Amino acid sequence: MPTSLAERPPRDRFLDVVRAGAILAVIGQHWLMPVLNYDNGFLTTGNALATPGWAIFTWLSNVMPLVFFAGGAANLISLRRAPSPRAWLAARIGRLMLPVLPLAAVWLGVPVLLLDFGVPEQPLHVAGAIAGQLLWFLGVYLLAVLATPLMVAAHRRFGLVVPLTLAGLAVPVDVARFDGVPLIGYANAIFVWLAVHQLGFHYIEGKLAGFGRAAAMKLCFGGFAVTALMVAFGPYPTSMIGMPGAAVSNMSPPTAVLLSLAAGQIGLVLALRPQLTALADRPAAGTALRWVGARFMSVYLWHMPALVVVSGICVIGFRYATPEPGTLRWLAVAPLRLAATGLVLFGLLRVFDRFETHGTSSSSASTTRLVTAALVGSTGLLGLAARGFTTPPDGTLLDGPAPWATLVLASVLLATKRVQPSEVEQLRRGVVQDKP
Repeated sequence: MPTSLAERPPRDRFLDVVRAGAILAVIGQHWLMPVLNYDNGFLTTGNALATPGWAIFTWLSNVMPLVFFAGGAANLISLRRAPSPRAWLAARIGRLMLPVLPLAAVWLGVPVLLLDFGVPEQPLHVAGAIAGQLLWFLGVYLLAVLATPLMVAAHRRFGLVVPLTLAGLAVPVDVARFDGVPLIGYANAIFVWLAVHQLGFHYIEGKLAGFGRAAAMKLCFGGFAVTALMVAFGPYPTSMIGMPGAAVSNMSPPTAVLLSLAAGQIGLVLALRPQLTALADRPAAGTALRWVGARFMSVYLWHMPALVVVSGICVIGFRYATPEPGTLRWLAVAPLRLAATGLVLFGLLRVFDRFETHGTSSSSASTTRLVTAALVGSTGLLGLAARGFTTPPDGTLLDGPAPWATLVLASVLLATKRVQPSEVEQLRRGVVQDKP
């Protein structure tokens, strides 16, 4: 049931820090990873984290477990405050999907213009593929949002059994995947991430928030220890992200090792909770957290286009090649690259973050229509993640991003049916009946 304003608990600043820290870690990892070289119209790409001995850094830099954990907590809080599950779902779909529209529009049009200006096709295809890949998160997270009301009901009845069951299902999926049925591995995009998302509910209920430092450190060390054992004696690679040329990726699709990694990371941030909360209480930090929180999705969507702009100018325009990772030259250039890309990202946000910060109109769409919108939107996002934002050189229009972008647009249109004026006050009070 929704709570009144007087009954609402104070904002959890710890979650704000975790979400903001996670998005900064994602950005830092993605901006430092590329190793680029351009020669004779052909762009070669590598990954700095493929440097021998660097894979262990991904145990902390791959913070997607923390993103889903904090997302689960935030979804439970917002669902409890919403007038109805239907109103909540409409608002969440609009908040997640609207910022994708300008991104898709830019990527559908700009590559064509750049080709007309003489930019080689192969680097554009690489850039479009990289920009599209990151939409996998939004596609999966949208499914988690859709499942949230059902998962909350399961949480109330079964508690910790729910994430344990999901974790238990992830293990046989990995067994089948490594035993010659690779496509079944994509089922873990649901089992693994929903399990971590469910842990966010337990934090809000106090099961994890009540952890003392000692208990949190036990969870941290236990999670990372199990991760180390699974890497040492199982089929899992050391890196928690996909690496160029690697036969197996722990992220695409996700493997069960991410569950123990999630336990380690969650234990670590819980152990630091007093310090992180104190940091959030500082005026400057509070302002920064509010700024990031209001445009979380926009920052995620546009940080790779910012990298594409800076890399395109440097690598293609000035024939700059990334120094060997770990060398003094690489270390010296890295801050400059981060600063330049940050400035471009800030400029992009000034133009496009209004699709997120200005909010969405109330929707009177039915539950059936909203469920359809979420499924259609997730399909479009995952299609763009798999195919990228550019059409292959020998492909047709149907092989390009247009069909998937159309699904994204259809999702927004389905979810944003306008509320009639007579319904506004009823929606506010949460008494509108959910009609099929």
